[in-house]
Amino acid sequence: MPEELIGLIPAAGKGIRLGLPYPKELYPIIQNNHYKPISQFVVENLTASGAEHIVFVINETKHQLIGFFGNGYRFGCNISYVVQEQRGDSNVSTSPGLSHALDSAYHLVKGKTVLFGMADTIMEPKDVFRHLLDAARPEDRVILGLFPVTRPEKFGMVDFDQEGVVRQIIDKPAQTSLQYAWGCIAWLPEFTEHLHGCVDRQHISDFALIMNNAIEQGTPFRAVILPGGTYSDLGTYEEIAELDQKLRA
Repeated sequence: MPEELIGLIPAAGKGIRLGLPYPKELYPIIQNNHYKPISQFVVENLTASGAEHIVFVINETKHQLIGFFGNGYRFGCNISYVVQEQRGDSNVSTSPGLSHALDSAYHLVKGKTVLFGMADTIMEPKDVFRHLLDAARPEDRVILGLFPVTRPEKFGMVDFDQEGVVRQIIDKPAQTSLQYAWGCIAWLPEFTEHLHGCVDRQHISDFALIMNNAIEQGTPFRAVILPGGTYSDLGTYEEIAELDQKLRA
Protein backbone atom coordinates (compact mmCIF):
# COMPACT_ATOMS: atom_id res chain seq x y z
CA MET A 1 0.00 0.00 0.00
CA PRO A 2 2.39 2.72 -1.24
CA GLU A 3 0.18 5.80 -1.15
CA GLU A 4 0.48 8.47 1.54
CA LEU A 5 -1.08 7.37 4.84
CA ILE A 6 -3.91 9.40 6.34
CA GLY A 7 -5.87 8.63 9.49
CA LEU A 8 -9.66 8.98 9.44
CA ILE A 9 -11.66 9.18 12.68
CA PRO A 10 -15.44 9.74 12.57
CA ALA A 11 -16.55 11.69 15.64
CA ALA A 12 -19.73 13.39 14.46
CA GLY A 13 -22.21 11.50 16.65
CA LYS A 14 -24.32 13.35 19.19
CA GLY A 15 -23.65 10.84 22.00
CA ILE A 16 -27.31 11.00 23.04
CA ARG A 17 -27.34 7.57 24.72
CA LEU A 18 -24.74 8.59 27.28
CA GLY A 19 -26.03 12.12 27.85
CA LEU A 20 -22.60 13.43 28.82
CA PRO A 21 -22.02 17.20 29.27
CA TYR A 22 -19.04 16.96 26.91
CA PRO A 23 -18.25 15.01 23.73
CA LYS A 24 -18.17 11.25 24.23
CA GLU A 25 -14.76 11.24 22.58
CA LEU A 26 -13.37 13.10 25.60
CA TYR A 27 -14.60 10.53 28.12
CA PRO A 28 -11.80 10.38 30.73
CA ILE A 29 -9.68 7.27 30.97
CA ILE A 30 -7.41 7.36 34.04
CA GLN A 31 -4.23 5.30 33.89
CA ASN A 32 -1.17 5.70 36.12
CA ASN A 33 -2.70 8.85 37.64
CA HIS A 34 -2.90 10.53 34.23
CA TYR A 35 -5.95 11.60 32.22
CA LYS A 36 -6.36 10.49 28.64
CA PRO A 37 -9.58 10.94 26.66
CA ILE A 38 -10.72 7.78 24.95
CA SER A 39 -10.22 9.27 21.47
CA GLN A 40 -6.52 9.78 22.16
CA PHE A 41 -6.04 6.01 22.05
CA VAL A 42 -6.95 5.75 18.35
CA VAL A 43 -4.85 8.83 17.60
CA GLU A 44 -1.90 7.00 19.16
CA ASN A 45 -2.78 3.84 17.21
CA LEU A 46 -2.51 5.90 14.03
CA THR A 47 0.69 7.77 14.82
CA ALA A 48 2.36 4.56 16.04
CA SER A 49 1.57 3.07 12.64
CA GLY A 50 3.09 5.90 10.61
CA ALA A 51 0.17 8.27 9.98
CA GLU A 52 1.37 11.87 10.09
CA HIS A 53 -1.96 13.46 9.11
CA ILE A 54 -5.25 12.63 10.85
CA VAL A 55 -8.73 13.85 9.93
CA PHE A 56 -11.48 14.07 12.55
CA VAL A 57 -15.01 14.21 11.13
CA ILE A 58 -17.06 16.18 13.65
CA ASN A 59 -20.42 17.91 14.01
CA GLU A 60 -20.88 21.61 14.62
CA THR A 61 -20.93 21.19 18.43
CA LYS A 62 -17.54 19.51 18.95
CA HIS A 63 -15.60 22.62 20.01
CA GLN A 64 -14.17 20.88 23.08
CA LEU A 65 -12.73 18.12 20.91
CA ILE A 66 -10.97 20.71 18.75
CA GLY A 67 -9.79 22.48 21.89
CA PHE A 68 -8.15 19.35 23.24
CA PHE A 69 -6.43 18.06 20.10
CA GLY A 70 -5.71 21.39 18.41
CA ASN A 71 -3.56 21.09 15.31
CA GLY A 72 -2.04 17.82 16.50
CA TYR A 73 1.40 19.16 17.38
CA ARG A 74 1.31 17.75 20.93
CA PHE A 75 0.45 14.32 19.52
CA GLY A 76 3.14 14.15 16.86
CA CYS A 77 0.91 14.64 13.84
CA ASN A 78 -1.12 17.15 11.86
CA ILE A 79 -4.86 17.14 12.59
CA SER A 80 -7.60 18.48 10.32
CA TYR A 81 -11.30 18.74 11.06
CA VAL A 82 -14.24 18.25 8.71
CA VAL A 83 -17.80 19.11 9.71
CA GLN A 84 -20.31 16.48 8.60
CA GLU A 85 -23.25 18.22 6.97
CA GLN A 86 -26.73 17.04 7.91
CA ARG A 87 -28.27 14.79 5.25
CA GLY A 88 -31.92 14.22 4.47
CA ASP A 89 -31.53 10.70 3.11
CA SER A 90 -34.32 8.41 4.27
CA ASN A 91 -32.49 5.09 3.77
CA VAL A 92 -32.55 2.85 6.82
CA SER A 93 -29.06 1.90 8.03
CA THR A 94 -27.71 -0.40 10.72
CA SER A 95 -24.79 2.04 11.05
CA PRO A 96 -26.57 5.41 10.68
CA GLY A 97 -24.37 8.32 9.67
CA LEU A 98 -21.10 6.39 9.47
CA SER A 99 -20.84 6.24 5.68
CA HIS A 100 -21.75 9.91 5.34
CA ALA A 101 -19.19 10.81 7.99
CA LEU A 102 -16.42 8.92 6.22
CA ASP A 103 -17.34 10.42 2.85
CA SER A 104 -17.39 13.93 4.33
CA ALA A 105 -13.59 13.78 4.30
CA TYR A 106 -13.42 12.69 0.65
CA HIS A 107 -11.66 15.88 -0.46
CA LEU A 108 -8.84 15.23 2.04
CA VAL A 109 -8.43 11.45 1.81
CA LYS A 110 -8.85 10.76 -1.92
CA GLY A 111 -5.76 9.34 -3.53
CA LYS A 112 -4.32 8.21 -0.18
CA THR A 113 -4.18 5.05 1.90
CA VAL A 114 -6.84 5.51 4.57
CA LEU A 115 -6.46 4.14 8.10
CA PHE A 116 -9.90 4.21 9.70
CA GLY A 117 -10.56 3.77 13.41
CA MET A 118 -13.38 4.75 15.74
CA ALA A 119 -13.01 7.53 18.32
CA ASP A 120 -14.63 5.61 21.18
CA THR A 121 -12.48 2.48 21.10
CA ILE A 122 -9.32 1.16 22.69
CA MET A 123 -7.37 -1.26 20.51
CA GLU A 124 -4.29 -3.33 21.15
CA PRO A 125 -1.64 -3.77 19.88
CA LYS A 126 -0.80 -0.08 19.77
CA ASP A 127 0.54 -0.23 16.19
CA VAL A 128 -2.55 -2.09 15.04
CA PHE A 129 -2.66 -0.35 11.66
CA ARG A 130 0.97 -1.24 10.94
CA HIS A 131 0.01 -4.90 11.30
CA LEU A 132 -2.69 -4.39 8.65
CA LEU A 133 -0.30 -2.70 6.25
CA ASP A 134 2.39 -5.34 6.74
CA ALA A 135 -0.13 -8.12 6.02
CA ALA A 136 -1.29 -6.58 2.74
CA ARG A 137 -0.68 -8.46 -0.49
CA PRO A 138 -0.27 -6.65 -3.82
CA GLU A 139 -3.81 -7.47 -4.91
CA ASP A 140 -5.47 -6.30 -1.68
CA ARG A 141 -7.52 -3.12 -1.66
CA VAL A 142 -9.16 -3.29 1.79
CA ILE A 143 -7.68 -4.81 4.96
CA LEU A 144 -9.96 -5.49 7.94
CA GLY A 145 -8.43 -5.70 11.41
CA LEU A 146 -10.28 -8.46 13.26
CA PHE A 147 -10.88 -8.91 16.97
CA PRO A 148 -12.63 -11.73 18.85
CA VAL A 149 -15.96 -10.61 20.32
CA THR A 150 -18.51 -12.18 22.64
CA ARG A 151 -21.46 -10.02 21.56
CA PRO A 152 -21.73 -10.37 17.78
CA GLU A 153 -25.06 -8.55 17.78
CA LYS A 154 -23.14 -5.32 18.40
CA PHE A 155 -20.53 -5.65 15.66
CA GLY A 156 -19.81 -6.17 12.00
CA MET A 157 -18.94 -9.86 11.87
CA VAL A 158 -16.60 -11.07 9.16
CA ASP A 159 -16.89 -14.26 7.11
CA PHE A 160 -13.49 -15.16 5.61
CA ASP A 161 -11.66 -18.21 4.31
CA GLN A 162 -8.43 -19.88 5.47
CA GLU A 163 -6.38 -17.55 3.26
CA GLY A 164 -7.93 -14.50 4.91
CA VAL A 165 -10.03 -13.58 1.88
CA VAL A 166 -13.21 -11.89 3.05
CA ARG A 167 -16.42 -13.35 1.69
CA GLN A 168 -19.01 -11.19 3.45
CA ILE A 169 -19.67 -8.72 6.26
CA ILE A 170 -22.66 -9.64 8.41
CA ASP A 171 -23.65 -6.59 10.41
CA LYS A 172 -24.94 -7.07 13.96
CA PRO A 173 -26.42 -10.55 13.51
CA ALA A 174 -28.85 -11.81 16.15
CA GLN A 175 -27.26 -15.26 15.84
CA THR A 176 -24.05 -16.38 14.14
CA SER A 177 -21.22 -18.87 14.40
CA LEU A 178 -18.71 -16.20 13.35
CA GLN A 179 -16.23 -15.22 16.06
CA TYR A 180 -14.40 -12.18 14.68
CA ALA A 181 -15.57 -8.63 14.07
CA TRP A 182 -13.80 -5.86 12.20
CA GLY A 183 -12.56 -3.09 14.47
CA CYS A 184 -10.41 -1.00 12.16
CA ILE A 185 -9.73 -0.83 8.43
CA ALA A 186 -7.00 0.18 5.99
CA TRP A 187 -8.00 0.83 2.39
CA LEU A 188 -6.56 2.05 -0.90
CA PRO A 189 -7.95 4.91 -3.06
CA GLU A 190 -10.11 2.51 -5.10
CA PHE A 191 -12.33 1.90 -2.10
CA THR A 192 -12.47 5.62 -1.29
CA GLU A 193 -13.91 6.14 -4.78
CA HIS A 194 -16.35 3.25 -4.32
CA LEU A 195 -17.51 4.69 -1.00
CA HIS A 196 -17.90 8.14 -2.50
CA GLY A 197 -19.93 6.80 -5.40
CA CYS A 198 -22.23 4.83 -3.11
CA VAL A 199 -22.86 7.76 -0.75
CA ASP A 200 -22.81 10.74 -3.11
CA ARG A 201 -24.46 9.28 -6.22
CA GLN A 202 -26.36 6.16 -5.14
CA HIS A 203 -27.38 7.50 -1.70
CA ILE A 204 -26.48 4.24 0.06
CA SER A 205 -25.96 4.86 3.77
CA ASP A 206 -25.33 1.36 5.15
CA PHE A 207 -21.56 0.89 5.49
CA ALA A 208 -21.80 -2.92 5.65
CA LEU A 209 -23.82 -2.90 2.42
CA ILE A 210 -21.23 -0.64 0.79
CA MET A 211 -18.46 -3.07 1.73
CA ASN A 212 -20.44 -6.10 0.60
CA ASN A 213 -21.21 -4.43 -2.72
CA ALA A 214 -17.48 -3.86 -3.23
CA ILE A 215 -16.74 -7.52 -2.42
CA GLU A 216 -19.42 -8.70 -4.86
CA GLN A 217 -17.91 -6.48 -7.55
CA GLY A 218 -14.53 -8.15 -7.10
CA THR A 219 -12.67 -5.76 -4.79
CA PRO A 220 -10.18 -7.88 -2.80
CA PHE A 221 -10.79 -7.65 0.96
CA ARG A 222 -8.39 -9.31 3.39
CA ALA A 223 -9.04 -10.23 7.02
CA VAL A 224 -6.17 -9.92 9.49
CA ILE A 225 -6.52 -11.33 13.00
CA LEU A 226 -4.41 -9.14 15.29
CA PRO A 227 -1.91 -11.08 17.43
CA GLY A 228 -3.05 -10.71 21.02
CA GLY A 229 -5.53 -8.14 19.83
CA THR A 230 -8.09 -6.63 22.18
CA TYR A 231 -10.92 -4.25 21.41
CA SER A 232 -13.07 -2.22 23.82
CA ASP A 233 -15.67 0.32 22.83
CA LEU A 234 -17.56 2.96 24.76
CA GLY A 235 -21.20 3.10 23.70
CA THR A 236 -23.36 2.42 26.75
CA TYR A 237 -23.06 2.75 30.52
CA GLU A 238 -22.68 -1.04 30.74
CA GLU A 239 -19.69 -0.87 28.40
CA ILE A 240 -18.22 2.02 30.40
CA ALA A 241 -18.47 -0.08 33.58
CA GLU A 242 -16.86 -3.07 31.85
CA LEU A 243 -14.06 -0.90 30.47
CA ASP A 244 -13.43 0.69 33.85
CA GLN A 245 -13.24 -2.72 35.51
CA LYS A 246 -10.86 -3.99 32.81
CA LEU A 247 -8.55 -0.99 33.20
CA ARG A 248 -8.51 -1.26 36.97
CA ALA A 249 -7.52 -4.92 36.66
